[in-house]
Amino acid sequence: MSESRQYELMYVISPDVGEDGVAELHTQIETIVTGLDGRITKNENWGRRRLAYEINKKREGTYVVALIEGPGEIVKELDRKLKVIDNVLRHLIMRVDEDLRKADRAREKRQTRRQRRKGIPPPSAHEPAVAASESAISTTPARNVSDEETTKPSETAGGEEKREVEE
Repeated sequence: MSESRQYELMYVISPDVGEDGVAELHTQIETIVTGLDGRITKNENWGRRRLAYEINKKREGTYVVALIEGPGEIVKELDRKLKVIDNVLRHLIMRVDEDLRKADRAREKRQTRRQRRKGIPPPSAHEPAVAASESAISTTPARNVSDEETTKPSETAGGEEKREVEE
Protein backbone atom coordinates (compact mmCIF):
# COMPACT_ATOMS: atom_id res chain seq x y z
CA MET A 1 0.00 0.00 0.00
CA SER A 2 1.35 3.41 -0.92
CA GLU A 3 1.89 6.29 1.41
CA SER A 4 -1.05 8.53 2.36
CA ARG A 5 -0.76 12.10 1.15
CA GLN A 6 -2.90 15.18 1.36
CA TYR A 7 -4.39 16.82 -1.75
CA GLU A 8 -6.59 19.81 -2.40
CA LEU A 9 -9.20 19.43 -5.13
CA MET A 10 -10.82 22.55 -6.53
CA TYR A 11 -13.45 22.35 -9.22
CA VAL A 12 -15.79 24.82 -10.92
CA ILE A 13 -19.28 23.59 -11.80
CA SER A 14 -21.51 25.04 -14.49
CA PRO A 15 -24.00 27.67 -13.23
CA ASP A 16 -26.83 25.66 -14.81
CA VAL A 17 -26.41 22.98 -12.12
CA GLY A 18 -28.44 23.51 -8.94
CA GLU A 19 -27.62 22.61 -5.35
CA ASP A 20 -28.85 19.04 -5.89
CA GLY A 21 -26.43 18.62 -8.80
CA VAL A 22 -23.55 19.93 -6.68
CA ALA A 23 -24.42 17.46 -3.90
CA GLU A 24 -24.66 14.62 -6.41
CA LEU A 25 -21.25 15.46 -7.86
CA HIS A 26 -19.81 15.56 -4.34
CA THR A 27 -21.14 12.06 -3.62
CA GLN A 28 -19.57 10.82 -6.88
CA ILE A 29 -16.21 12.23 -5.81
CA GLU A 30 -16.63 10.79 -2.33
CA THR A 31 -17.29 7.28 -3.71
CA ILE A 32 -14.14 7.49 -5.85
CA VAL A 33 -12.03 8.61 -2.89
CA THR A 34 -13.38 6.04 -0.43
CA GLY A 35 -13.09 3.29 -3.06
CA LEU A 36 -9.34 3.94 -3.24
CA ASP A 37 -8.77 3.94 0.55
CA GLY A 38 -8.90 7.70 0.96
CA ARG A 39 -11.09 10.14 2.82
CA ILE A 40 -12.37 13.66 2.38
CA THR A 41 -11.38 15.70 5.43
CA LYS A 42 -12.95 19.02 4.44
CA ASN A 43 -15.41 20.16 1.81
CA GLU A 44 -16.23 23.83 1.20
CA ASN A 45 -18.79 25.13 -1.25
CA TRP A 46 -17.70 28.68 -2.11
CA GLY A 47 -20.88 29.31 -4.04
CA ARG A 48 -21.49 31.01 -7.36
CA ARG A 49 -18.77 33.42 -8.45
CA ARG A 50 -17.84 35.29 -11.57
CA LEU A 51 -15.14 33.58 -13.66
CA ALA A 52 -11.97 35.42 -14.62
CA TYR A 53 -12.67 34.58 -18.27
CA GLU A 54 -15.44 32.92 -20.24
CA ILE A 55 -15.42 29.08 -20.25
CA ASN A 56 -17.83 27.26 -22.62
CA LYS A 57 -19.78 30.51 -23.05
CA LYS A 58 -20.35 30.74 -19.30
CA ARG A 59 -19.34 33.75 -17.18
CA GLU A 60 -20.17 32.30 -13.73
CA GLY A 61 -19.55 29.04 -11.94
CA THR A 62 -19.98 27.33 -8.58
CA TYR A 63 -16.62 26.83 -6.85
CA VAL A 64 -16.05 23.82 -4.57
CA VAL A 65 -12.85 23.00 -2.63
CA ALA A 66 -12.20 19.61 -1.01
CA LEU A 67 -9.25 18.46 1.10
CA ILE A 68 -8.48 14.78 0.42
CA GLU A 69 -6.16 12.31 2.16
CA GLY A 70 -5.09 9.12 0.43
CA PRO A 71 -2.67 7.41 -1.96
CA GLY A 72 -1.53 8.87 -5.29
CA GLU A 73 -3.88 6.68 -7.34
CA ILE A 74 -6.73 8.93 -6.18
CA VAL A 75 -5.32 11.81 -8.22
CA LYS A 76 -5.22 9.80 -11.44
CA GLU A 77 -8.75 8.48 -11.01
CA LEU A 78 -10.26 11.84 -9.99
CA ASP A 79 -8.55 13.57 -12.91
CA ARG A 80 -9.87 10.97 -15.33
CA LYS A 81 -13.45 11.15 -14.00
CA LEU A 82 -13.63 14.95 -13.73
CA LYS A 83 -12.47 15.36 -17.35
CA VAL A 84 -15.44 13.28 -18.52
CA ILE A 85 -18.17 15.03 -16.48
CA ASP A 86 -19.71 17.80 -18.61
CA ASN A 87 -20.93 19.89 -15.66
CA VAL A 88 -17.36 20.47 -14.42
CA LEU A 89 -15.92 23.48 -16.24
CA ARG A 90 -12.42 23.29 -14.70
CA HIS A 91 -10.68 21.31 -11.95
CA LEU A 92 -7.31 21.38 -10.24
CA ILE A 93 -5.70 18.85 -7.89
CA MET A 94 -2.70 19.96 -5.85
CA ARG A 95 -0.57 18.13 -3.33
CA VAL A 96 -0.54 20.24 -0.16
CA ASP A 97 1.05 18.06 2.54
CA GLU A 98 4.56 19.38 1.87
CA ASP A 99 3.31 22.97 1.95
CA LEU A 100 1.56 22.31 5.26
CA ARG A 101 4.76 20.84 6.72
CA LYS A 102 6.74 23.89 5.59
CA ALA A 103 4.14 26.18 7.13
CA ASP A 104 4.31 24.23 10.42
CA ARG A 105 8.11 24.51 10.49
CA ALA A 106 7.93 28.25 9.81
CA ARG A 107 5.31 28.66 12.57
CA GLU A 108 7.57 26.78 15.03
CA LYS A 109 10.55 28.99 14.13
CA ARG A 110 8.47 32.13 14.68
CA GLN A 111 7.35 30.83 18.08
CA THR A 112 10.91 30.05 19.20
CA ARG A 113 12.10 33.50 18.06
CA ARG A 114 9.21 35.11 19.91
CA GLN A 115 10.03 33.12 23.06
CA ARG A 116 13.72 34.09 22.82
CA ARG A 117 12.77 37.76 22.60
CA LYS A 118 10.61 37.40 25.70
CA GLY A 119 13.44 35.64 27.53
CA ILE A 120 11.84 32.19 27.71
CA PRO A 121 14.33 29.50 26.72
CA PRO A 122 12.92 27.25 23.99
CA PRO A 123 12.50 23.59 24.92
CA SER A 124 15.03 21.40 23.12
CA ALA A 125 16.39 17.88 23.16
CA HIS A 126 19.96 19.22 23.53
CA GLU A 127 19.58 20.37 27.13
CA PRO A 128 21.63 17.49 28.66
CA ALA A 129 24.47 18.18 26.21
CA VAL A 130 24.39 21.89 27.03
CA ALA A 131 24.47 21.18 30.76
CA ALA A 132 27.49 18.89 30.32
CA SER A 133 29.38 21.50 28.31
CA GLU A 134 28.62 24.19 30.90
CA SER A 135 29.99 22.03 33.72
CA ALA A 136 33.27 21.65 31.82
CA ILE A 137 33.80 25.43 31.91
CA SER A 138 36.01 26.64 34.74
CA THR A 139 34.06 28.24 37.57
CA THR A 140 37.02 30.08 39.16
CA PRO A 141 36.28 33.78 39.38
CA ALA A 142 38.31 36.14 37.24
CA ARG A 143 40.82 38.37 39.05
CA ASN A 144 39.54 41.89 39.40
CA VAL A 145 42.02 44.55 38.42
CA SER A 146 41.79 47.71 40.46
CA ASP A 147 41.48 51.14 38.93
CA GLU A 148 44.92 52.11 40.24
CA GLU A 149 46.63 49.33 38.31
CA THR A 150 44.99 50.35 35.06
CA THR A 151 45.68 54.10 35.46
CA LYS A 152 49.32 53.98 36.62
CA PRO A 153 51.54 56.22 34.54
CA SER A 154 53.88 54.17 32.44
CA GLU A 155 57.45 54.94 31.43
CA THR A 156 56.37 55.87 27.94
CA ALA A 157 56.21 59.25 26.27
CA GLY A 158 52.64 59.65 27.40
CA GLY A 159 53.73 59.19 31.02
CA GLU A 160 56.36 61.94 30.72
CA GLU A 161 53.82 64.40 29.42
CA LYS A 162 51.65 63.62 32.38
CA ARG A 163 54.44 64.45 34.81
CA GLU A 164 55.04 67.79 33.15
CA VAL A 165 51.43 68.74 33.59
CA GLU A 166 51.55 67.80 37.26
CA GLU A 167 54.57 70.11 37.96
